[in-house]
Amino acid sequence: MAFDYVKTDKTDLLASAGGKGTGIALLWGDRVKVLGTSGSHVKVKARGKEGYVKKSDLGGKSLLEFYFIDVGQGDGVLIRTPDHRHVLVDGGFARKMQQTAKNAADFVDWKFVKDYGTKTISLDAVITSHNDADHYGGLWDLLSDDPEASAELDATNVTVDAFYHAGLSWWKKGSSRTLGEFTDTNDGQMWTQILGDRSDVQAALGPGSGRKLAGEWAKLFECVTRAKTSNGGSTPIRRLSHAQEFLPGFEPGNGGVAIKVLAPVEFKAGGKPVLRRYSGGDSKNTNGQSILLRVDYGRARILLTGDLNTASQAALLKDYAGKVQEFECDVAKACHHGSDDVSYKFLQAMRPAVTVISSGDNEGHDHPRPGIVAASATTGYLALQDDHIVSPLIYSTELARSHKFSKTALLEVAQKNSATLEVKGKALAGAKVTFPKKTGQEKAAWKTLDKALVLSGLVYGLVNVRTDGEKILCATMNESDQSWQIKTIKSRF
Repeated sequence: MAFDYVKTDKTDLLASAGGKGTGIALLWGDRVKVLGTSGSHVKVKARGKEGYVKKSDLGGKSLLEFYFIDVGQGDGVLIRTPDHRHVLVDGGFARKMQQTAKNAADFVDWKFVKDYGTKTISLDAVITSHNDADHYGGLWDLLSDDPEASAELDATNVTVDAFYHAGLSWWKKGSSRTLGEFTDTNDGQMWTQILGDRSDVQAALGPGSGRKLAGEWAKLFECVTRAKTSNGGSTPIRRLSHAQEFLPGFEPGNGGVAIKVLAPVEFKAGGKPVLRRYSGGDSKNTNGQSILLRVDYGRARILLTGDLNTASQAALLKDYAGKVQEFECDVAKACHHGSDDVSYKFLQAMRPAVTVISSGDNEGHDHPRPGIVAASATTGYLALQDDHIVSPLIYSTELARSHKFSKTALLEVAQKNSATLEVKGKALAGAKVTFPKKTGQEKAAWKTLDKALVLSGLVYGLVNVRTDGEKILCATMNESDQSWQIKTIKSRF
């Protein structure tokens, strides 16, 4: 099977050699399956569709790719390395919690089944940055053997060669949950009840006495313990901290991709690993213990920050005193969806040329906050060319998403006798649509079909970032013609 790669920033997939476009535009680094040649064009299969591209636009190479997935409120990032390894960091809320009924599991499914043409999703690593449901819920949808969840996937098999977590967990406490035990140390209060490797997880899920994982967090790990590697073995489960330094299998060397683990910062108490406890309640701690990753390739640096907040960022600046340049990057996944609970000094230390904010517009958090958008700009790396801004650039999955609404013209209802009931014109005023009752509402809302608008088109807010280690390309899709809006910068490391 012959593969080639797009070497230009973008190229159209054509219906025939030199003919009209198919409505699909390919990006720099896109892998295509070569089916044949026709003069100055090559017949290929890409994104599940056959077509033709200019021969002069091929001959590129495999890139490091980041897909910042539109999961609404939450995070979901798929990383593809030049040697075709895949790392999934977070998955958004579970589908049942999503307004769109979609999360990272659905994009990963599309990527492998439609784009790659395989029925098996093979992930080299899956990472849940921390134990908040808007980050790990979509991972349950991907790994679950629940028939309803599995039915949403076109893939027939999912393999995971390693699963990683931050350690801080939800534990059962009567009918409620807790983040566990903590103690006082010379470095301040520390969490001592830390989840470890696979054997520790199995003990925390199994029968008998002892500490037990709670709620949806436990259900996720039940799925992970049943997951298999690409070789058919049981998926290893490990805790990540700065003590590991690098994600296993992604250490520096041979010019490949290195993934550095910068947080959580691990301490020791009584010879055992502990994690810093922050004041301000559970959410300050779950967010504050987010796994912080820096992905290095050539001269390019991409920082994935989870939901780090002001307290944890201030602590990290202290922990990395004298070497805060570790946080400096070309591209940063914004901390905590554009929340204003962010340290300006930490943003200054990051100094990204590109910031990607993963935010949703239906969850009531009002992210991204105006002050943080401004702060991301003022702390970003400034580059000008011909009196125009090259960077900083700020992307938002919410802003990249677009909707098209239309009025209803005709309602067709299939009848048991195979006839079809048609409702149109003035009769639509007598057809009522009722929406699910929301929390706090006394009764469900409704509209008549002549007044209701129907979602007739949707472009998900996917933000693509790709690099060969020197040049970095950022792309979002235009709603009007499915083309790409592209910006490029040069790495500075």
